[in-house]
Amino acid sequence: MTLAPPDPKFDLRGIGAEVSSLHFHCRVHKPCPPLLFSGSSSGLVHVWNVSTRRTETVLNGHDGKSVYWIHTLHSKDCLMSQGRDLQIHTWNLAEGRNEVTDSIAVDSVGFCKCSLLNNENCLLAMPGKESSQVQVIDLASKKIIGSMDPVSDRNWGMAMCMKLWQPKSGSSPLLIVGYEDGSVVLWHVLEQKLMSRIMCHKEPVMSLDFDCINAKGVSGSSEKILSVWTLDEQQNLKTCKAQEIINPGIADIALRQDRKILATAGWDHRIRIFGWKKMKPLAVLQYHSASMHCVAFSDHLKSEERLLAAGSKDHRISIWKIYSQT
Repeated sequence: MTLAPPDPKFDLRGIGAEVSSLHFHCRVHKPCPPLLFSGSSSGLVHVWNVSTRRTETVLNGHDGKSVYWIHTLHSKDCLMSQGRDLQIHTWNLAEGRNEVTDSIAVDSVGFCKCSLLNNENCLLAMPGKESSQVQVIDLASKKIIGSMDPVSDRNWGMAMCMKLWQPKSGSSPLLIVGYEDGSVVLWHVLEQKLMSRIMCHKEPVMSLDFDCINAKGVSGSSEKILSVWTLDEQQNLKTCKAQEIINPGIADIALRQDRKILATAGWDHRIRIFGWKKMKPLAVLQYHSASMHCVAFSDHLKSEERLLAAGSKDHRISIWKIYSQT
């Protein structure tokens, strides 16, 4: 008999706005607590102590505009946030501070989230000035190292989502971008060269994630499918599976760090869990009363401590402990 889906371990409330982005930072030694950062439609970033289930601090720097991407840089004390105010802020949170130390202006008015390659150079992929353009900058120098812009006779529409990654140490970074026309494109960043392009959806690509170890990715849209695609040794993207779901609309996709399972945030208020190897449906988690906006897995080193966070339009964050021993 199939087991019933579990209830959340707990939930986090008191945000007073839609939860638009989530990011865990747990890979720290005790006594530092695991932290969850959440961005909201009111422009605030809440820093949650997962152990006490309470807010440690609230950051207010996006002029009341929605914060739809957050990520730690180097450590838990350095945070980046991207908002609808067209600003990407870097925050210093050390020793109780909550000050913006740097800002990058964004020219795009779309919803494309940044993607951070947090290696020795710290590279940031961000939407460019033109709707279909994406740029990669070196955060230390603020120098643009790659600007990927489809030629004028291509009408791909806006860049909607992206993933910056590096195949191996010392190699050139690569960038996967999902576009408004439903296509997924691989770019060579330093050469600013189009490597491969496939049509994955009939609607705009709303979200994607990529497994650089197994050279396999997944994308979602407003449709009732998740598109799974692979990247071969010749850097060619190939569609390999369309996984159907019951209701349309995938706002976010997150692959767990061990590449065993993935989670999706659905417009139908549901969180769906799949086995990553064969995209086998494992569970449908129902708790929220409105559309899901975001999902994030914790980066706990111990498998038994792994958590999943999900944020919703209903102002709540649910925390789940599922398949931690998978």
